[in-house]
Amino acid sequence: MKFLTFSICMIAMLAATHLAAQHKPAYVLYTAAGKKTNYGKMLRSLQTKDIVLFGEYHNNPISHWLQLTVVKDLHPLRDLILGAEMFEADNQEALDQYLRGEIDAKGLDTLARLWKNYPTDYAPLVNFAKANKLSFAATNIPRRYAAMVARGGFEALDALSDQEKAWMAPLPMAYDADLPGYKAMLEMMAGHGGPNLPKAQASKDATMAHFTLQYYRKGSLLIHFHGAYHSDNYEGILWYLRRQQPSLRYATITTVSQSETGKLLPENIGKADFIICVDEDMTTTY
Repeated sequence: MKFLTFSICMIAMLAATHLAAQHKPAYVLYTAAGKKTNYGKMLRSLQTKDIVLFGEYHNNPISHWLQLTVVKDLHPLRDLILGAEMFEADNQEALDQYLRGEIDAKGLDTLARLWKNYPTDYAPLVNFAKANKLSFAATNIPRRYAAMVARGGFEALDALSDQEKAWMAPLPMAYDADLPGYKAMLEMMAGHGGPNLPKAQASKDATMAHFTLQYYRKGSLLIHFHGAYHSDNYEGILWYLRRQQPSLRYATITTVSQSETGKLLPENIGKADFIICVDEDMTTTY
C-alpha cells in the first residue's frame, strides 16, 4: 500500500513537472531592476504619469497587442493623447482628416506615407483614437530630411524653407555625441555612414520630443509609440524631453527578445521602467 501511494505521488510530481515545462508564456514583464512584475502593476504606474514612451519591435505582435491594450485600459482613467514615430509631421493634416471622418482609410493611404505594416499594427490604434475622438500626433521628422542629415549633418537643414523647418524640431538641434546610444550606433555600423549617422537618429529623437510636447496638455496622459531604440536606456526621445520639460512625470517601456523569458538577461536590465520580454520564437507581423 505504501509503495502504491509513493508511486502515485511520483507520477503526480512528474506530471506537474511536465506541465510546468510545457508552460511557455509569450511574454514576461520586468521592472528596470530585472524583477518580475505584472500588467496590473504596470498599468497603475502608467496611470500616474504625464508622458509614456512605449518602445516596440516594429514587427512584434506582442508589442502591438500590448500597446492597444494599454490604451484601451487607460482610456477610462485618463484624458489620453496618442503620438507615433510611424507618422511624419508633414502627414499630420491627412491624419487629422481621417480622425475627423473627412477621408476614409483608402484616402489616408493615398495622402500619407503609411508603413507597410500599418493595416495590422497601427491602424487599430488610429481607429481607436478616431472612435473615441482622441488626438493623434504625427511626430517624426519627414524621412527625406533625416536623410539629408545623414549625408551632410545638421547644417544641411539650414537651407530649407520656413515651412519645411516647421516639420522638425527647431534649429539648431541640440546634440550630444557622447550619449551611449549614439556612440553604440557608430560602433555597430563599424564606421559606415560616419559621424552623421547618429545625427540623423538624433534629428528623429529631437523632432519626436518636440511634437510630443507640442501636443501634450496639462492633466492629460500622452502615450507615444516608437522603435525601442528611440528611448532605451532613458536616452533618445527622453533625453530631449527632459531637457525641455524636466518637471513632467515620464515612464518608459521597451521590448526585448530572449530564448528564455524566465529571467531577464543582464544586458536587458535597466533599459526602461518596464521591459516586455518576448520569447524569440514569437511569430512576426512581417
